[in-house]
Amino acid sequence: MERDRDSPSSDEDDDHEALIDPTDTKSQRSTFEIGHLKTQLARPLRFSKRYLLAFCLMLSLIFLYFSVDFGNLFRSVSTMKIADSGTDRMREAELRALYLLKQQQLGLLSLWNATSIHSRSISVINPNSTLDIISNSTKNANSNSTLQMEDLIPSIEDFRYAVVNQIKLNKEIQEALLSSHRIGNLLELGDGNVVPEFGGYGFDRCRKVEPKSEERTIEWKPKGNKYLLAICVSGQMSNHLICLEKHMFFAAVLGRILVIPSARVDFQYNRVLDIDHINKCFGRKVVVSFEEFSEMKKNHLHIDRFICYVSSPQPCYVDDEHIKKLRALGITTGKLEAPWVEDIKEPKKRTFNDVLEKFSANDDVLAIGDVFFADVEQEWIMQPGGPLAHKCQTVIEPSRLIMLTAQRFIQTFLGKNFIALHFRRHGFLKFWADVPVIYLSTDAAESETDLLQSLIRLNGKAIPLVKRPARNSAEKWDALLYRHGLEGDSQVEAMLDKTICAMSSVFIGSAGSTFTEDILRLRKDWRSASICDEYLCQGEEPNFISDSE
Repeated sequence: MERDRDSPSSDEDDDHEALIDPTDTKSQRSTFEIGHLKTQLARPLRFSKRYLLAFCLMLSLIFLYFSVDFGNLFRSVSTMKIADSGTDRMREAELRALYLLKQQQLGLLSLWNATSIHSRSISVINPNSTLDIISNSTKNANSNSTLQMEDLIPSIEDFRYAVVNQIKLNKEIQEALLSSHRIGNLLELGDGNVVPEFGGYGFDRCRKVEPKSEERTIEWKPKGNKYLLAICVSGQMSNHLICLEKHMFFAAVLGRILVIPSARVDFQYNRVLDIDHINKCFGRKVVVSFEEFSEMKKNHLHIDRFICYVSSPQPCYVDDEHIKKLRALGITTGKLEAPWVEDIKEPKKRTFNDVLEKFSANDDVLAIGDVFFADVEQEWIMQPGGPLAHKCQTVIEPSRLIMLTAQRFIQTFLGKNFIALHFRRHGFLKFWADVPVIYLSTDAAESETDLLQSLIRLNGKAIPLVKRPARNSAEKWDALLYRHGLEGDSQVEAMLDKTICAMSSVFIGSAGSTFTEDILRLRKDWRSASICDEYLCQGEEPNFISDSE
């Protein structure tokens, strides 16, 4: 077939044709014959400079491509970063595990020492026979040696609890070591055997706190014509209830009847507390409402002495607005006086005798404020039941209507075994629980509680969070409040939340919250406090803090 002479490759074809001798008969052989191929390769090739340059450039690119694997190069950089990240995570996990192992070692040594003391006490009392000691202790309960041995021997419950703590610590160590193998937000823990279960063995990991056998109390026997007017101005209802409890202690020390503040200057206490319950606990009239006090004093409502517990930042922590409210009630006051220098930011520890010395007076009506910040005989005041001798579990407790409503809510939504969590707004959660449901008392936004719900899981399953629902006429659990006109009252609802939390199996509170502290007080007094009660994220610090404005 004749080539097209207008083809751009015609000159190149002519050059190649000139390399072959047309008279050579070997040109008729197959193109794939070895001998013929060698002959062709042996012949000199004529290249122009531009073809030579292009050929060299192509060879360079081919060499570069095969000598450098760009894909592996980038993968290597990425792998190095991942490896570094994994190494750091593993190192952190190992350090955490070592710390926990040290804690476990200390715990086991403490347990060993307890049992060692027990063994030594037995050998000292009677080195020949343990059976004789047991027999003698049964026969003679008043024996000094028996009492010594009983004091030294840890109870079986304490021993079992210590063992469980070590098992839980061992679980934390396993999780710390496995944390370096975390995939996303998931941590593979095998078949879940790292979470030991004690069901069926009759052991309650979160048993109730046993109160101390010895309690120090004083009698509250007020004189019939001596009154103490409670002045509470700091914070919300929880602060005022704590203040009221401390005022009771002051009134008992000073031998006075406590006057509950008027709703016109303070909260409406009769909506959340049962004043008659307080008097029944003591078997005598120890508190009166302001209305009752006003009726007794007729038109002579005068505070004879107004003594300030705190002197700074302002006397009694009372401002001019509060004084105006007192005067609007018809109360006249003398000059505010401070018996000592006391700053609310740095309260000093005071004693029973300090109160008796600085606040005793022969005047009929005495006012003291604000004792919320008072640090007086704190251990005494915080003991179960409080510092005063009475016949109830606790003196300041929710009204009967709120108690019944709380019980009905628990029966309807929660059941007996539940954790109560006070989750303050902007808080964060980090705790483990093994109960079927958690009651959430919170002022946090729904976005925060939704995040909280996503974080609470046990053995791969979500633990439901239950919040107190809005009023629904179809539901009857809150009918008592509705019938008595207490629905929609924010203080009643807050006290209802406290009551539900105080009745829980375990309570997790917010550190620094007086709402939490009041719940803990109720649990302590009701003997419902658990050894698993704790503060949310106790000891934890935020890993990121924003700048100030």
